[in-house]
Amino acid sequence: MMAAAFGSNSISFHTSNTCNTLLKELQQLWTEIGETQADKDRMLMELERECLEIYRRKVDEAANAKARLHQSIASMEAEVAMLIATLGEININSPVQSDKKAKSLKGQLASVRPLVEDLKLKKEERMKQFADIKSQIEKISGEISGYGSTSSSMSVLTLEEQDLSVRKLTEHQSKLRGLQKEKSERLQKVMDYVNEVHTLCGVLSMDFGQTVSDIHPSLHGSSVGLVTNISDSTLEGLDQAVLKLKTEKKFRFQKLKDVAGSLFELWNLMDTSKEDKASFVRITSVLGLSESEIVQPGALSPETVQQVSAEVERLTKLKTSRLKELVMKKRSELEDMCCKIHIQPDQSTAAEKTSALIDSGLVDPCELLANIEAQICKVKDEACSRKEIMERIDRWLSACDEEKWLDDYNLDHNRYSAGRGAHINLKRAERARIMINKIPAVVDNLISKTLSWEEEKQKLFLYDGVRLVSILEDYKQARRLKEEEKKRARDHKKLQDVLLTEKESIYGSKPSPRRSSSFRSQNGYRAYGNGSVTPSPRRNSLGAATPELLTPRSYSGRHNGYFKEMRRLSTAPLNFVAIPKEDTMSFSSIGGSEPESPPQV
Repeated sequence: MMAAAFGSNSISFHTSNTCNTLLKELQQLWTEIGETQADKDRMLMELERECLEIYRRKVDEAANAKARLHQSIASMEAEVAMLIATLGEININSPVQSDKKAKSLKGQLASVRPLVEDLKLKKEERMKQFADIKSQIEKISGEISGYGSTSSSMSVLTLEEQDLSVRKLTEHQSKLRGLQKEKSERLQKVMDYVNEVHTLCGVLSMDFGQTVSDIHPSLHGSSVGLVTNISDSTLEGLDQAVLKLKTEKKFRFQKLKDVAGSLFELWNLMDTSKEDKASFVRITSVLGLSESEIVQPGALSPETVQQVSAEVERLTKLKTSRLKELVMKKRSELEDMCCKIHIQPDQSTAAEKTSALIDSGLVDPCELLANIEAQICKVKDEACSRKEIMERIDRWLSACDEEKWLDDYNLDHNRYSAGRGAHINLKRAERARIMINKIPAVVDNLISKTLSWEEEKQKLFLYDGVRLVSILEDYKQARRLKEEEKKRARDHKKLQDVLLTEKESIYGSKPSPRRSSSFRSQNGYRAYGNGSVTPSPRRNSLGAATPELLTPRSYSGRHNGYFKEMRRLSTAPLNFVAIPKEDTMSFSSIGGSEPESPPQV
């Protein structure tokens, strides 16, 4: 300070000396010029005024410079305060406040300027850090939300320039780390979903690329330049796709199990060979796994299910064909059993109807088979209950057959010849006569048994669709009429014998030209060279001469016309003996060929 004061005093002294010298020189010049004292005083006053004005201007300039320095220092102090507040640097003190009295204004300004520059650099670096973190946050947030960032990081930072503190930076860094972790987790979840979709698509033989591309194009490996989308919509789409594929997998697996179950049943039923089963080894191995364990590509493809379904369809058709054969066989067995016991089989399972039902698929062949087997059991029970009556019917029919044989035998003129085998026919004739004599009792007993059976069973005893009692009553009526006709024939024969005797006594006997061949064309029997007679079976034993008696055999196959036949029998008398008008002798020979008993040999 002393040096400054000394320098200032020396400058003032030098200035004062210079002014005095110049003033003396000016006064000398004025004297030489001849200026008056008044002019000299006036010019000195002007000179003094001009000097004052110059000093005053300089003072004003210095004052303005001082004010500007104060303003600059204040601005810098405010900027320092703002930067310190923005950066959160609470440990930094302004040098102006500490050295305000010790330093000049320019010194203060020079001391604060480096701090401001340093704080500005630190702010720029801090803003770059914030911008980088913000841009990463925006990018990751956009990836998570599914929308790209719509504003630059700097524009976002504009709203937060007042807070660039380390605390705020740490908060953003923590948020960024959280988003990065969430992104990593989402990316891993997307990869897990994509891998699961790939596995499921392989098992189901579905287009993996198309499936994931429908969710988002970036999920497919062939998408170049696209970042894997990890948004909520993508995760939701993948979750729905996995759920849909799992549902489809479960449905196909259940369908395959159902179809394969039918296949195994058909294999066991059809005794399928190992060679035929070999092509389905892969499918059977899949069925041994749980649903979650099935990962083989194509294990549940539509082709696999279709292959099993086609095999089931083929075996089902084969099974149906065999069942149809079995049903027809059982139906034939049923008809044979019904035929043996002379009852009508159930027409609901008739062969034609059954075949049509099986071919149309309206009825399960197994149900038809079970129905027919139930009918067979029912027929067997029916046969047991009808057994006693059927045995009596057989005995009655045997007696009727013997009666027919005896009628034909009695018409043979060579029955008493001494040829070989004649004695056998004679013995059979004796036995036949015994059986024939028992027929009325057999029929009455059979009617009684049948009525008892009907009362017990509370239904009619049908024989080939016609009530057996009606057949027996008709048989008794027909037999009675036949006996009456035979009696009339014998009476007529006696009358003819009397007339013949009278005629012979008047005109003499004359041989009949047609007698020798009267029975060869009628009775259906042929005599062998040994004289034995063997009956040839035919329906009417006496041809036009003697119609067949009404027996159950005559009803078989024609029971639908039974009542029509009964009306015919009731309105027209039976004609058991036809007498040609032109040859009465021929009839006499016929009527006389039935002796009461065979001659004694």
